[in-house]
Amino acid sequence: MEQMNMQENARLVLGLRAAGWSEKKINDFILYIETGEDQYKPEPEKEKAE
Repeated sequence: MEQMNMQENARLVLGLRAAGWSEKKINDFILYIETGEDQYKPEPEKEKAE
């Protein structure tokens, strides 16, 4: 399995920031990728009523 390098990790974080993710949500997502623990698994966004 290929590992992500630091440049790829940085682009991932910057892309998630640009998409409007909070720092906590980004950190939890990275922890989920590394550990696979369900406590860090992202939840689907709730739709806003218009």
